[in-house]
Amino acid sequence: MSPHASETSHSEPARRPRRWWWLAGAAVLLLAAVWGVQRWRGPQVPTVQVQAQAQALVRSLQFSARVETRSRVGVGSTIVGRVERVAVQEGDQVQAGQLLVQLEPTELQASVQQAQASLAQARAQLANVRTNGRIGKQSQVAQAQATLQQAQADWSRNQQLVQQGFLSQASLDEKRKALGVAQAQLQAAQAQAQAAAEGGAELQAAEAQVQQAQSALAAAQAKLQQTHIVAPSAAKVLARTVEPGQIVQAGTALLQLALEGPTLIVAQVDERFLDQLREGQSAQVVADAFADQRLAARVVSIAPGVDAQRGAVEVKLALRAAPPDFLREDMSLSVQVETGRQAQALVLPLQALQGLREGHSAAQVLVLQDGRATPRPVQVGLRTLEAAEIVDGLHAGDTVLLPPAQAGQRVRAAAPQQER
Repeated sequence: MSPHASETSHSEPARRPRRWWWLAGAAVLLLAAVWGVQRWRGPQVPTVQVQAQAQALVRSLQFSARVETRSRVGVGSTIVGRVERVAVQEGDQVQAGQLLVQLEPTELQASVQQAQASLAQARAQLANVRTNGRIGKQSQVAQAQATLQQAQADWSRNQQLVQQGFLSQASLDEKRKALGVAQAQLQAAQAQAQAAAEGGAELQAAEAQVQQAQSALAAAQAKLQQTHIVAPSAAKVLARTVEPGQIVQAGTALLQLALEGPTLIVAQVDERFLDQLREGQSAQVVADAFADQRLAARVVSIAPGVDAQRGAVEVKLALRAAPPDFLREDMSLSVQVETGRQAQALVLPLQALQGLREGHSAAQVLVLQDGRATPRPVQVGLRTLEAAEIVDGLHAGDTVLLPPAQAGQRVRAAAPQQER
């Protein structure tokens, strides 16, 4: 019995390897079949499901900017002088006409007094011409007229005496000469009287002296006024570069003022985005130091020229409300301008579009059709950095394939995403 048991024990392990080989072969065949089916169906790729309901698409442009007031001016002296007093400090708010810097006025005050004296002298001379001079000239005319009358009477009387033989012809010639001299003296006196009369040359000369003296006085007073350097309008003092006792030259800026006016946001924007910018566009402004406070603004101007060195165009924005206290001159800001908005749009991610070029609206998408990636032309409207509006070529229910799908390839759709 023992040998029979031993024979049975050796025959059982001999059958087991055959069974395992058969199971392994079946498993390999099953895996091969599954792999073949999967290969025939194609790879699984991400998709976007086109929805019937359109949605909003907003395009924006972001760039850095800085704070600038509408006008910044340098205030200086128009004359050479010594600074007597500086009436403001950096950061002060000043009003129009408020004293900023006072120069020493002593020398120019003396010039004004001298000009005033010269004017008084010219006016006295004019008064003399109009009164005493005129009277004297008229007296001279009257005297010359009397002398002429006497000379005429002597000439007539002597002419009769010569005819009667009482006087010689030589005596008559003397009377003729005297008559001519009297006539010349009358003409000279009349000319002098006419010059002293209203509109006459002498009176005009006296009046011109008065006008010249008045102009000299006005010039002296203007120079004296220039020792008072005042604010041209309401402003804020940004910088002060002058101290009392300093000698200043004409044309040298002593103070930097930021004139009151709307606070502007100024940025240099890459010229590539010039076609997206328009005056009046809405924007959001954030100061780097106050990131939690967003300020509403709008585009107010776009420079007509482009900076050739930087390839940028200057864009200015104005705040819609009064600037907050923390907003300071030359502060760095981040700006986001809304450059396009489509309230109702069919939107696809940019990665779904093939052959889309800058400045063109034609593109192509791959649509799942009969298990294959089928090319379909589309027309693109508004686009952002991540998505684009499809204006023609797609319909509700279409399944758009995303990379790595390739045209003509058999593919399987992954769980679809809704267009954004």
